[in-house]
Amino acid sequence: MKKTLFDKIWDRHVAKELSDGEVLLYIDRHLVHEVTSPQAFEGLRLQKRKVRHPELTFATTDHNVPTDSRTEITDPIAKAQVDALADNCADNNITFYGMESDKQGVVHIIGPEQGITLPGTTIVCGDSHTATHGAFGAIAFGIGTSEVEHVLATQTLRQKKPQSFKVEFTGTLQPGVTAKDMVLKLIGEIGTAGGTGCAFEFCGEAIEALSMEGRMTVCNMAIEAGARAGLIAPDQTTIDYITAEDRPFAPKDGELEKLVGYWKTLFSDKDAVFDKSITIDVNELAPQVTWGTSPGMVTDVTGSVPALDGVKEYGPDDVTNALKYMGLESGTKMTDIKVDTVFIGSCTNGRIEDLRAAAAIMKGKKVADGLRVLVVPGSEKVRYQAEQERLDRIFHEAGAQWRYAGCSMCLAMNPDKLAQGERCASTSNRNFEGRQGRGGRTHLVSPVMAAAAAIAGKFVDVRELV
Repeated sequence: MKKTLFDKIWDRHVAKELSDGEVLLYIDRHLVHEVTSPQAFEGLRLQKRKVRHPELTFATTDHNVPTDSRTEITDPIAKAQVDALADNCADNNITFYGMESDKQGVVHIIGPEQGITLPGTTIVCGDSHTATHGAFGAIAFGIGTSEVEHVLATQTLRQKKPQSFKVEFTGTLQPGVTAKDMVLKLIGEIGTAGGTGCAFEFCGEAIEALSMEGRMTVCNMAIEAGARAGLIAPDQTTIDYITAEDRPFAPKDGELEKLVGYWKTLFSDKDAVFDKSITIDVNELAPQVTWGTSPGMVTDVTGSVPALDGVKEYGPDDVTNALKYMGLESGTKMTDIKVDTVFIGSCTNGRIEDLRAAAAIMKGKKVADGLRVLVVPGSEKVRYQAEQERLDRIFHEAGAQWRYAGCSMCLAMNPDKLAQGERCASTSNRNFEGRQGRGGRTHLVSPVMAAAAAIAGKFVDVRELV
């Protein structure tokens, strides 16, 4: 029987068939952070159980850490969570990258950086954007706190196999159009529930042309279309990323050679059958901007805020409520929308390639008067590399703030927040009400679109600048 890429990896990791179509799935890598892990470790203590495979668990602090300095965390709850993670990792001999580490960063960025993320593996984390790691040809998905405890205790997880959903991107991107625009377009087409119960396999010539950074951006937002996971078949681009520099946990020498042979078998068979499929041509794709309170409420930067009955995946009441919260009116041109804040960072777009692209737009220019711009590298490694390339100087000279690594303004769990009514061009992954701060208004865009908005003070078609 012909198999999809997902089938091949899934079948290899089934430890036991259970009732009701569920299986006990073996987990290769477990990533943890300070928000969803304290209760899980406490559960182990109460049951007097130990972490089954501490060498397969990796931890970092990211959600709660301040990015303006590396001083003491002032919020008592945030500090308690960070301290608890440090203590739990020490007690259980788990690799931990805290605020003082040069390897600290957003969990979904340091995984690939350190060689923890590898093709053909299963990866979980108590965070919905774990799908990011699927860019390497891995089955990666977010889990809840009780599931975190289960993986810590058994290195397995009870799961039901999702349906397969082939997402093919054909054509060639125009300059200024990016992976972020591709995935936003997908979500706009099928809605935020379009992938419910499914695992996306992203493929096609436009996907193959992406760097690993771009592929991670696409897989990162699979969850925003309702999918359980998103993955891309590994190829030479994947292998080059893993072997291009020293990644401490990546295989070496003979082990690497053996695994590369296996990785090259990880693709969907020619006649494999998918439960669902969609094809999107990117030849004429324009930069995307969200206008509402869901990633699916998105349009071309050259377009306008839609009419109340003009969005196929949302009813008039949904659109009305979204526009009321966002302070927008139907018919408003996207290029007439002014912003107060720009955020460049997150596990979606906080990698070195993203910062290079934003810096190229901002170089030699100045941020619009009164605008706040935060540029937050996704990891300390990214920060060091950006500073070696003097990207930080470009941002400083333009009038932007250069920060330490962390989740930052992606979500309101640290000091980087929007004020009531403040409008933000953000490279993050969610624009829900209050996501970046109570009453804050978020528009999702790519790094180059965010940089262009920082200079213009409003949304502009970055293709004109490129």
